[in-house]
Amino acid sequence: MGIPLRQAARIGTYLVRQKLSGRKRYPLVLMLEPLFRCNLACAGCGKIDYPNEILNQRLSYDECMEAIDECGAPVVSIAGGEPLLHKEMPEIVKGYLARGKFVILCTNALLLAKKIDDYTPNEAFTWSIHLDGNEAMHDKSVCQTGVYEKAVEAIRLAKSKGFQVSINCTLFNDADPAQTAAFFDEMKELGLNGITVSPGYAYERAPDQQHFLNRTKTKELFRGILARGRGGKAWPFTQSRMFLNFLAGNEAYKCTPWGNPTRTVFGWQKPCYLLGEGYAKTFRELMDDTEWDKYGVGHYEKCADCMVHSGFEASAVDDMIRHPIKALGVAIRGVRTDGAMAQDIPLDNQRPADFVFSRHVETKLAEIRTAKHGSNSHKPRITRTGGTGKPGPEPMVAAE
Repeated sequence: MGIPLRQAARIGTYLVRQKLSGRKRYPLVLMLEPLFRCNLACAGCGKIDYPNEILNQRLSYDECMEAIDECGAPVVSIAGGEPLLHKEMPEIVKGYLARGKFVILCTNALLLAKKIDDYTPNEAFTWSIHLDGNEAMHDKSVCQTGVYEKAVEAIRLAKSKGFQVSINCTLFNDADPAQTAAFFDEMKELGLNGITVSPGYAYERAPDQQHFLNRTKTKELFRGILARGRGGKAWPFTQSRMFLNFLAGNEAYKCTPWGNPTRTVFGWQKPCYLLGEGYAKTFRELMDDTEWDKYGVGHYEKCADCMVHSGFEASAVDDMIRHPIKALGVAIRGVRTDGAMAQDIPLDNQRPADFVFSRHVETKLAEIRTAKHGSNSHKPRITRTGGTGKPGPEPMVAAE
């Protein structure tokens, strides 16, 4: 796979250490969102639907270092928003590398040519370029023409300067298996170090709610893709083979939300990178106070169709450690793409969705305005907005 041996060995050592210590819950990757501001407005993104006062917030260098020191994960994935809009990003990356962490810096690549000389190639540092398929697929996904071409140019530039480069690819229900497989072939020919792929998740506030995959369609799509690539062996995926096996319907994992804890401008996000159902002030509070059993497939309506890497990669890695012979067999043979699928988790007893997005926005706005104007700050103006097509959303807080 597209994971350097040194990185795989160090992460493996970390995982074994956690198991030997008897820790039930531990982080694998810190998902850092130091800002929500972006220079694109993708239809499937639920991360940019905030008032300007929140979009203007940034985690400082010190806050970013505190986050990794608190949780101790061996890998940091920096997303957003668009991280290259953050003025301290070069220093943040250096700070993580100095702590011996593996750093993945996600970007849509529109600013990469301008910013790339602020960074130095390092075997522990990887650019992760957002590409949701070929030119037609990606430009449709990001709602702007020409972005795919700029991203490919950025990949070539970064490779020419000696950087490790991967892509992160999110697929929706209009993805075609043959086109996606051909796209992976093209990316491999560019000399990419890795490919990360995941089905899209129906963010509560995403403008486009019509093109997310359900679980059955996800499994059928990935079987169609992987069958065209020797069970996935044809491409340098940066994910565990067992996660790909899960996407193809051969496993029925429960999610491991604490495996990829998320730190944002709101705080530590409960319960996971995808759902903002509450925020903790510290990592320890996140781990100790989150009611983990209330979430996940079969427990919560919002989780019913989720098969995203940030929730299930850690589950797949845990399965690999527990059943190394099974995992070795999948690695050797490739992912099975035909035959019966594993019986999925039943949804009969899941609790209904609780739409809480606007409540957290209101709380954060009040916090920002109190800090700016003092305790006599005016209350935020509340307006109704449409968009999700889901029952009973709370009012959205409008920027003033």
